[in-house]
Amino acid sequence: MFEIESKDQDIIILSTKTTSIKFDLASETIDANLEVGKIVGPGEFEIGEVAIRGIAVKDGKTIYDAVMNNVHVGIIGAVDDALALDELGISDVLCTSSVRAVREIEPKVVVAMGNIDGMVMDLKVAARAEKKLKVKSLESLPATLDVVALA
Repeated sequence: MFEIESKDQDIIILSTKTTSIKFDLASETIDANLEVGKIVGPGEFEIGEVAIRGIAVKDGKTIYDAVMNNVHVGIIGAVDDALALDELGISDVLCTSSVRAVREIEPKVVVAMGNIDGMVMDLKVAARAEKKLKVKSLESLPATLDVVALA
């Protein structure tokens, strides 16, 4: 089981029983209180039980695929570059403000970042508000698209 929370539209925090990892899309950093400091840029990392793949996109930004308990969490913010989305691949949970990314990737759960009202209008779905999104397993995710606004 793990939790996803957001402090503002540019920050996603993934927490397991042993690890807490903060993805800051504005500063392009990953902070997990490691001795080496913050991780910047693309690459492959393992932090606790979380496998992370940072993918470079055309405007110098980095998007992330984090895997825990066989659940892929895509953290992309507003990026909707087709090549980057192809490289990201399957995301069961997608943290984004891009309607195009939601339509192309087809996640089971969207953690809405940014303009939530515009996203739910374009996708024609309702959003539910939560403090944290708790994910027990891949099987526990809904069969149809679920949009969650973290506050």
